Amino acid sequence: MADPFKITGPTCISFSGGRTSAYMLRRLLMAYGGELPADCHVVFANTGKEDEATLRFVRDCEELWRVPIVWVEYRPGRAWVRVDFTTASRKGEPFEALIRERNYLPNPVARFCTVELKILRIADYMHSLGHDEFDVLVGLRADEFRRLARLRADPSGGTRGIERRAPLADLGVTRRDVAEFWRHNDWDLALPNMDGTTMHGNCDLCFLKPAAQVASLIAERPERAVWWARMEHSITNPKITNGGTFRSDRPTYAQMLAFTQAQADAFGHAADGAEDGIACFCGD
Repeated sequence: MADPFKITGPTCISFSGGRTSAYMLRRLLMAYGGELPADCHVVFANTGKEDEATLRFVRDCEELWRVPIVWVEYRPGRAWVRVDFTTASRKGEPFEALIRERNYLPNPVARFCTVELKILRIADYMHSLGHDEFDVLVGLRADEFRRLARLRADPSGGTRGIERRAPLADLGVTRRDVAEFWRHNDWDLALPNMDGTTMHGNCDLCFLKPAAQVASLIAERPERAVWWARMEHSITNPKITNGGTFRSDRPTYAQMLAFTQAQADAFGHAADGAEDGIACFCGD
């Protein structure tokens, strides 16, 4: 088998700020003696809804591994801007700007948030370097079957010139391997690792997370739900007959907030993982 980490042309590491994508970055650095190969770039696309611990983790990877990580954010009218740990949005500003521009909420069928806030912004950065065609390495493991199936069915992700690859999956890396690496590392992402899943990761209350997981996160910190409820309440699109909701198959964020405040087991203690989340390319 060809080396999945062999870099043969312009390449972007899609860095989500989670343990798996960081492990992928570390494996790449190890394969090249601790430095990025030529014309290889690490890009973190910030939505403004990441946990502060995620932002600190991205900064730590950059500083402790001495690898440059480019931070980008969506901006209406300008497409993207470059930020850093200090200037990165922390109150959902890029995500909110996208929603207000569309006057429509992303949902499990139309997941334009991932495309607009992450995939296209990473592409914008690579285009700014003069690359019309390039590879993107994404942190998918061999045990992420649905996400892998989607990637392999559509390697470009609908974006011309992009070829997405999953080197960890090609090597058979599983969540157990990733967990073992961080268990023996002398620093880690400061978010709970629950059997290989970081439920606090990526957008804090992402609508693709299972309802029980969202309810648990709201119960832990009710203020997390305020932004999401406000976004649902903000939609004024006359073409939307049922109001603005991220999902029509479960309560709104305002309702979930009310439920979790009034009754801790509103979802029947379903936090045992009975409901699966929906595959997304924001990464782990």
